[in-house]
Amino acid sequence: SVDTKAGTVIVTTRFCSVCGEVALSRFTVLLGGDLTPTPRLLAQVHGTRAIAADSGVLHAPLLGLDVELWIGDFDSTPQEAQARLAHLSRLAYPVAKDKTDGELAVDAALERGATSLVLAGGLGGQADHALANIMLAKRLTRLAVPAMLTTGTEEAYPLHAGEFEVETPVGSRLSIVPITDLHNLSLSGVKWPLTARTVAAGSTLTLSNETTGGPVRISLGAGEALVLAYPNLSR
Repeated sequence: SVDTKAGTVIVTTRFCSVCGEVALSRFTVLLGGDLTPTPRLLAQVHGTRAIAADSGVLHAPLLGLDVELWIGDFDSTPQEAQARLAHLSRLAYPVAKDKTDGELAVDAALERGATSLVLAGGLGGQADHALANIMLAKRLTRLAVPAMLTTGTEEAYPLHAGEFEVETPVGSRLSIVPITDLHNLSLSGVKWPLTARTVAAGSTLTLSNETTGGPVRISLGAGEALVLAYPNLSR
């Protein structure tokens, strides 16, 4: 939800561990990074519409998703797979272009009405692509289109001024990495909570916390950060 106060847009974002039925405006964008099809990830993408970026299409069977559009320059998808998946609707681009296949896939999802995005396979792999995916998700979230990145074992959520919630199993590791100085940061649902703290960019104060069950609630007065969650898969 979006609340405007005194000219400032405050975004309240919530992500659930088991989403059940979801609206047709929730999309999964399949990217070429690391992916483990955990039960948590399967629940998060259940019922979503899927768009694949190049070799990200290979994740679709693991997640039980039907790809409605396959997009990219197809330089990282093996020829055997391209032949096997020739029936998919695809949109081809040249290798020399001004956007990554992943950003083109996100653009296509937005054009089709996406109001929230799961960027599956958006982490791992090449560091430049992973960092670019994180910054892309950060831009989307600032535009009130919630976006998360996941490998199935690691999840990343952009954090901006406002309220944020995420549920993880008890004993999950959770870190907040400041991108800028953070002001009035409060954190609950973890072993080491915070109340109205200022955290400087580059500080490691908010790394390696531990969830205690129920939703983790984060309130941020000003600043930008990345929330990294490592779900306890034994729960």
